[in-house]
Amino acid sequence: MVVNNGAVLPTGLFIGGSWQHSTSAGEMEHVNPATGRVQASFPIAGRAEVDAAVGSAKEARREFRRWSPVRRRELLLSIAALFRRHADGFETIAALECGMVKSAASRMGDSAAAWFDYYAGWPDKLVGEVLPDSSSFDYVRWEPYGVVAIILTWNGPIGSIGMKVAAALAAGCTIVLKAPELAPFGANLFGRICTEAGVPPGVVNVITGGPKAGDALVRHPDIDKISFTGGPATARRIQAAAAETLTPLVLELGGKSATIVFDDADLGRASTMAALAITRLAGQVCHAATRLLVHETVYDRVVETVGTVLDKVAVGDPLDPASEMGPVISSSAVERIMGTIHDAEKNGGVRLVAGGNRLGGALSGGFFVRPTAFADVDNSSALAQEEIFGPVLSLIRFRDEDEAVTLANNSKYGLAANIFTTDIRRAYRVADALDVGNVGVNGGATNAGPFGPFGGFRQSGYGKEGGLLGVREYLRAKNVNVSLD
Repeated sequence: MVVNNGAVLPTGLFIGGSWQHSTSAGEMEHVNPATGRVQASFPIAGRAEVDAAVGSAKEARREFRRWSPVRRRELLLSIAALFRRHADGFETIAALECGMVKSAASRMGDSAAAWFDYYAGWPDKLVGEVLPDSSSFDYVRWEPYGVVAIILTWNGPIGSIGMKVAAALAAGCTIVLKAPELAPFGANLFGRICTEAGVPPGVVNVITGGPKAGDALVRHPDIDKISFTGGPATARRIQAAAAETLTPLVLELGGKSATIVFDDADLGRASTMAALAITRLAGQVCHAATRLLVHETVYDRVVETVGTVLDKVAVGDPLDPASEMGPVISSSAVERIMGTIHDAEKNGGVRLVAGGNRLGGALSGGFFVRPTAFADVDNSSALAQEEIFGPVLSLIRFRDEDEAVTLANNSKYGLAANIFTTDIRRAYRVADALDVGNVGVNGGATNAGPFGPFGGFRQSGYGKEGGLLGVREYLRAKNVNVSLD
């Protein structure tokens, strides 16, 4: 473990119930995004460690799948309780590893716990069915896939553990969890929770590493299913690797989500929520609505409010309780985001409403970008079509309902959308017409939490996390036919 400013940053590989701190692949350095300085080194997995982790999960799966539903429920509830007990540790880790501000980081432990609480209720409800056949006894049973590779993303890995691991354990699967190299510490703390909760050796394994470790994991012939959250480019490489063994996947990918504001909406609420959507984790959220479509009759009022709201956002050290937005994840992210901003300004045709600059002064060493908004954006432009994964909002005007739907659907992504209107009939019509996996109306969530299925269409991926559909991703159906002749 590494201590940073009084905070403990757990490191190591958790394989077969034991911790390894020396590996075949050596170490990586972690840079604090708020300072731009190295704050820890941590061991990473090579092929030998990947093989060991998968082998451990494979060995444990036979016994774990035989656990009674009651026993699995008790384990999940124990993990949930420990997430809450270690909430302060998760809060500090989220701030140090990915720059999440305290107001958001303080909810990470409770959020993950809620997923484990929810999925603790499912093991005794994963029932099969008996099929009508007078000449045989024919039944269907749902069985765990087996060994699941779970690859976390760096933007909120603690919450992602709740979304993925809880459902997989409820189904009776064993797990190899790959922590993101940009944010490894939360997953390591989860490994320690597994020991404290009494998770049997091999049921949960935690490894850290870069692309080589991930490639070795998804190509491993003993992996029965893969769950990945990240970007489409990495997902395509994972698909290609998984195709060699025909390993099924769940892919939760990116988005270019739209918020649609109609002329009858509560404009103050809609404008404020749309503006602040890009400040959550500095816009590094897959379902963040980075396109704001506004009816032409109220467009100027919304533009003005968005600019005012974003100008007041307190950007600063994520450990400072006064900070409302922290840094982006890395120097390369700053370069990409600022490059997009500069290209938009250079190409013309847009108005800078807020931000547009990197922070200097005491924050110049960190990766801080002011929340930025552009008005009069062409929906076909790169600014409106490409996922920037940063605090940049595009405002686009529309004439009527049909055009709003057309503009919103004109994207290669299909993860989420938001609608603001006081006309409930319109809300139903538009929600039905939007080609996305999740819709929020008048401030409703586009990721409703453990009970609601979350996942997108097209290049936003496939498969669901949350609800019954989330646990079904880790189960496969077996048909048994017993002759009665």
